[in-house]
Amino acid sequence: MAGGWKVDVALLADRVRRAVLEHTLDNDGGYMSQACSSAELLATLYGRFMNIGMPDRPIEPRPWLGTPRHGNTEYRTGADFNGGVHDARDRFILSPTHYSLVLYALLVETGRMSPQGMKQFNRDGSSVEMIGAEHSPGMEVMTGSLGQGLAQAAGMALGRKLKGASGRVVVMMSDGEFQIGMTWESIQFMAHHHLDNMVVFVDVNGQQCDGAVDSVMRIDPIDVRIRSFGARAAVVDGHDPAAIMKAGSRAPDGRPLFVLAMTDPCRGLDLMRKNAPKLHYLRFRTPQEKAGYKAVLDAWPKRGS
Repeated sequence: MAGGWKVDVALLADRVRRAVLEHTLDNDGGYMSQACSSAELLATLYGRFMNIGMPDRPIEPRPWLGTPRHGNTEYRTGADFNGGVHDARDRFILSPTHYSLVLYALLVETGRMSPQGMKQFNRDGSSVEMIGAEHSPGMEVMTGSLGQGLAQAAGMALGRKLKGASGRVVVMMSDGEFQIGMTWESIQFMAHHHLDNMVVFVDVNGQQCDGAVDSVMRIDPIDVRIRSFGARAAVVDGHDPAAIMKAGSRAPDGRPLFVLAMTDPCRGLDLMRKNAPKLHYLRFRTPQEKAGYKAVLDAWPKRGS
């Protein structure tokens, strides 16, 4: 396409933000700040960085088919939206599943999921869950309470290293997960086993459910702390696809790699700054407030324009 991959990724990120805003308006609430902060990061992963497969056609999500238990032959994960699992391809793990809405929007915008899938969001019996699980589109593990995704990804990476598989394990995390002890245990495990087939991208937007991260528990300097546990860490502008790509493409050297993407939770939607410091979930308090966001959406460039 004209303009090169960086322009394509930037346009994809903008479409994701718009799609999440549309969904938020239609459903009187949504995880909007996560879309604002992570759109370029996720768009870079799916649009350029990851070596994953592509389904033959946009997939209509299956209904919930039960838990992954012995005898449940109907059970499927959401990995098929990423082209399935293959030893030579990357596996993607979304650790903070409150970003699920953003991932679903991206899957639609990249032709991996049918647009009809968004209409199943948070419906009874649907696999398109608000807090995504292993059966949800684009996912293959249940990361549950925050902090569990990195540990599961580390186990996958170790298994791949032991069997000589060439594919990486790519993880997206949120910065609030560094308040959790399991995160640091996982980093020690990753460093001990030399899991340089892992690349972890962190959306450092400074926000969590209870407000600003620093007001709950300070985690800075994350990069220094990560290095002290035996991993590599790079700090980049999380809205710069080229910077994200460059940092994530460092040659393996025996250590797991963390890319700390510094982001703005109101990127592209300045109106939301009025809600600070509570930016975790956008819920309209008055009809007038909702009308203000609708006016922003109406002024947003339409897809393809």
